Amino acid sequence: MYLQLTLFIIIIAIMIDVIFGELPSRIHPVVWMGKLIDIFKEYLINYRSKISGIILTFLVVLIFTLATYVLLRLSAFNYIIYILLSSIILSTTFAIKVLLTSAENMKNDINHNIEKARQSMSYLVSRNTMELNEEDLVSATIETLTENITDSVIAPLFYAFIFGVPGAVIYRVINTLDAMVGYKTPEKIKIGWFPARLDDILNFIPARITGVLVVAAAAFLRLNWKNSYKIMLRDSRKPDSPNSGFSMAAAAGALDIKLEKIDYYKIGDELSPLTTNKITEAVLLAKITILLFILVSSVIFGIFMVLI
Repeated sequence: MYLQLTLFIIIIAIMIDVIFGELPSRIHPVVWMGKLIDIFKEYLINYRSKISGIILTFLVVLIFTLATYVLLRLSAFNYIIYILLSSIILSTTFAIKVLLTSAENMKNDINHNIEKARQSMSYLVSRNTMELNEEDLVSATIETLTENITDSVIAPLFYAFIFGVPGAVIYRVINTLDAMVGYKTPEKIKIGWFPARLDDILNFIPARITGVLVVAAAAFLRLNWKNSYKIMLRDSRKPDSPNSGFSMAAAAGALDIKLEKIDYYKIGDELSPLTTNKITEAVLLAKITILLFILVSSVIFGIFMVLI
């Protein structure tokens, strides 16, 4: 019964996200995570020790795990309320609609107002965007989109299938910690070391699953899936992150393009020009990748339910 309920909750959560998108920021758990991380970080960062990052991670994970448990226990008196609340909580751990619409909005901005596109991109990436040309902006958009297929969708759902709603919540906490403190700056290199390493570990399997599914999606869409597989094997290690390159490289190969973060990495070969139409292709590739993951995971989950 538990497994059937988990699958039902996952499916409803996906529908909630695809139809309605994100919750308002004032009640969004990830926003609360960020505020709580800022509060603890203000004190713990002064210790200049990797232990501070371990303590920070433990505290935030513990608080949000307990909060999730309490909310679900309180709602257990009514089956429908429990399912609805579980689905809403789970839907906040991933962001299918926002991921896809952000890329589509960037395409429109690049086509109609490049200054606005540069400004919008500055909120999505850490690099200086004010002097990026059209090709640079297209590259950055596709990089952000394809990298975040793992972080924003596949990984939280992967842990939801294995550990239920709490698993996805814990993943989102650690990923948010990495996003906020996991930088190699003099200020954050100590406190951010542990959450960054933990995030790398949690993303290790989902990132590789995503890369393989991008290749499969390319084959389904009759894109260059052979090149997708080749470039994934060749270029997936080029970014500093041990995980982000798999989906980016597979997508670059499928689209026959070169993705470049100036002075950091070049992924793929420039077989086709980087026009905004490539963003449309990348969005479709992302949609099919996500759909394949949901379908394959649901089938595997269903087989597992039958076997036990």
